[in-house]
Amino acid sequence: MDITVAKIKGGQNSTISSLSVNGRFFCYVLQDADRGLVSTMTLEEIKAKKVHGATAIPEGKYQVVDVMSPRFKRRLPRLVDVPGFAGILIHPGNTHLDTEGCLLPGTNYRAQGKDWIVTDSRKAFDGLYQMIQERIQAGEKIWCKIVSAY
Repeated sequence: MDITVAKIKGGQNSTISSLSVNGRFFCYVLQDADRGLVSTMTLEEIKAKKVHGATAIPEGKYQVVDVMSPRFKRRLPRLVDVPGFAGILIHPGNTHLDTEGCLLPGTNYRAQGKDWIVTDSRKAFDGLYQMIQERIQAGEKIWCKIVSAY
């Protein structure tokens, strides 16, 4: 299964992306501010630009696995080997204050001041997570590609 997260709008502290599954639009995603990071940068370059807990995931391709989250006390999808980042999850949430570097799915989005929020996050997450679990249980690898579409 191939997930593509394409960054489409930036805010002061947030970034809105469209999320597609195998080439078909599925939902929107909120993440932290885009600081222009790409996975091909050196770790030193990433660390120089990254603001801990307030930076969008670097552009690149990452495997997604299903893990138990100690913080959320439930199983969640996690992006593996994101350079300069640890514990990047896909989970419900609505504002940049909920992200801490993670991806927050939503059925729609809207402006809130100089930032963006997603709506119906739990609904979007539940549908996406069900697809991910089904594919993992079928023995398929899940990949998430982060791209810029500004």
